[in-house]
Order: sequence, then structure tokens, then C-alpha cells
Amino acid sequence: MSKRYLWLLGLLTLVGIGLLVACTTTYRAASDGLIVVGSQGSNVLETFSIDLGSGHTFAVSNSPNDTSGQTCLIPGQPTFMVVDPAGQYAYAIIQATLNCPKANTTGIASFKLNSDGTIGAMSSITVDPNPVGLTMDASGKYLFVAEGTQLTATNQPLLVDAYAINNGAITALTPTFNFNNGLGFGVPNIVAVAATPSLFPQINAVCATTTGVTNPTTQFLYAADKQNNVVWEFGVDMTSGALKNPGNFTGVQFYAAGAQPNGVAVDGCNRFVYVANEISNNVSEYTICNGGSTSPTTCTNTDGSLLPVSGSPQALAGSATYPGPMLSDPYGNTLYVLETGANTVSTFKISPVSGKLTVGNPATVATGLGPTSMAIRSDDSYLFVANFQAATVSEYAITPSTGSLTPETAIDTDNYPYGVAVK
Repeated sequence: MSKRYLWLLGLLTLVGIGLLVACTTTYRAASDGLIVVGSQGSNVLETFSIDLGSGHTFAVSNSPNDTSGQTCLIPGQPTFMVVDPAGQYAYAIIQATLNCPKANTTGIASFKLNSDGTIGAMSSITVDPNPVGLTMDASGKYLFVAEGTQLTATNQPLLVDAYAINNGAITALTPTFNFNNGLGFGVPNIVAVAATPSLFPQINAVCATTTGVTNPTTQFLYAADKQNNVVWEFGVDMTSGALKNPGNFTGVQFYAAGAQPNGVAVDGCNRFVYVANEISNNVSEYTICNGGSTSPTTCTNTDGSLLPVSGSPQALAGSATYPGPMLSDPYGNTLYVLETGANTVSTFKISPVSGKLTVGNPATVATGLGPTSMAIRSDDSYLFVANFQAATVSEYAITPSTGSLTPETAIDTDNYPYGVAVK
């Protein structure tokens, strides 16, 4: 071969090596992300690796091809889930089902995430009466679970359960709050919960500084009540994680929302609360009275009480309908709202001063059919949506400066994916 072509051969060899590296099917814990999906077709948890540079994904554990003809790989149906900040465990709601032998226990279970991206054995299920949604404290020490319309043995609403977690172990915490239902209210239907951060992001967030941040000294939990069109406020004991009365109140408090609240989120800088109203097709906006820099002068206490933002609620854009699950990006700049009736995700920019939402660009992006849940990476790089009826997970690259979403190739999953989480 002529020497003048040797450089070209060398270049092609390097390009080939680069492509092999870029398309590797080996999960690299130090550089890749890991997506965890709970699918109800085979009742299984799946994992997928994501190359954070290219966005390329591949199945690591329990791929759709492996599980397409199987059922009941775990004893129950996985629904919503979270991954702890260290990326060591996934925690999932497991629902009892008549379709699986021995799937007669409803509660919360943990799954070890191995260093190769595979999923370890499921823990025993910690019995929980009626878990319909969950969230994790920013420190990774506590789980908070929405209990739907569950009643206690004395016919009192259970509302929300709290659990301490330690290396995959889950321990129920005894609450100390007092509950008095609102005048004329029905039995609360708590469908979603969100806690204020106990830790602030150390970089990139609007609450970060060059000298670091001072983490909050109080914590509150907000719960969307679909029955009574309100959001409830609880205090959180920052030492134990147990739920208590907020501030100096003698009981939990409630604040008016729109028609049938179906999602709630707190921004990452502990300033604002947002509630998705399913029937009124809008988002209620609130400022938290917690002594922070954005607390209005009308806040007389630092008890976590909520004041409506001027101009609230914010209407959805275009044809978006039935807003439900929602989340703030890790740095407190953008709010994402999943519209289950329109198969879309809406993007809103958060005003760092007032908390007022403005419609992003693009205002909405399409999901697959039947979206149920969302997850976002802690570095604000990718967002994922589980599409129950499409057997896919939608993947979007995030532009952090604007919060805009760019659709990537959807990930094929086992049938009926319900929950999604990411590390």
C-alpha cells in the first residue's frame, strides 16, 4: 500500500475504535447514567445504561427480549420508584395482584443496584396500607409515601407515611402530627407528596454561591389532596424524618388549589411550591414562608406556610390537558409537568424572585402513549418519561440554560412500564 494512504488507514482505524467505545454495551459506573424502569407486563425491574455524552442507551438487566414471555418476576406490580442520591438502591411501590402467585403484599421494597448496572435481589416488602406515590428526602435518608384514601383502624385518614432508610432497609416512623379535616371536606385522597430540600445543590443552582451554601434548618412536606382541592402542609423532624405539625401550628395546615390536584413539586432552592390541577388544567403557584430571601414581606412566620404567587394559577400551554406528575430541575430553574391526557411534557421557567412561571420554548414536547411518571438526572442533563401504553421510555436531552427538552430515541421496555428513576 502506498505510504500516502497509510495516514487514511490509521485515521479510519481510530474512528472505528471511537465508534466501538461510543457504542459500548458495557455499563461504566464512573461515567454512565443508569435508568431503572418498573414494568408491569412481566412485573419486573429493568435497567438501561446511558452514555452521558451521546445519549446512547442499551439494556443492562432484564431486557425486553429476555422478559417478553415471562410474568411475575417479582411478587407484585411495581409502580412509582426513586433511586437514592448515591445510586446504590432503588425503592419501589409494590402492589399486590391476583395475577401473580404469592403477590399478596402491598408495600415498599428496595433493590440493590450493582456496580455493573444489574439489579440485586429484592428486599422483603415493608407492608404499607395504600401507597400511591412517593418521594425521597434530598439527603437520601427518608421516604415519604402518599396513602390515597386509606383510613386507620379508628377511621382517621392516614394521609402520608414516612420511613427511615439505611443501606436498603426501610423502617416506619411514628408521626406526631394532629389532623383536623377541613369544614365540609370529604375523606382526603392524597395522591402526591413533595418535601422541601434538606440539602442544597452545591453548584449551578441559583441558591449556590462561590463560598458554598447554608443548608436549611427546617423542613416541610406538601401533599396534594385530589378529593378536597387543597395541598396539605406537614413538618418534618430533620433528625428522625418523622412527620409532625408544621412550625408552631397545632395541626397540619391546608391551602386552596385548583380542581383535583394531581401532582406537587418543590423547587430545588426551597422557595416555591407548585401543584398540578388535573381538571382545571393549570398549575397553582405558591411562595414558601420559611425566612428565605424570596419569602414575601407578608410572611409573618417561618413556618412553611404558603402564599399564592401573584397571578396564580398558571394555565397550561396549547392543547395540554390533565396535568399530573411534576418535578423541578435540580437547580431550581425549570418546572416540568407531565400531561397524561395529552401525552406531553410542559416546560415552565421559574422566576427566581417571584416564583411566577412562564411558558418555556418549546412549550411542550410529545411523550409516548399513556405517560405515567418522570425522572431527571441530578446533573440536569436528561429527563425520562415512562409510557405505560407504548412500552417505551421517552428520553430528552436538557439544555440547562433554558430548560428546553430535545427528544432522543425512545427506549424500548417490557410491556406496561409504570415507574422510572435515574442515577
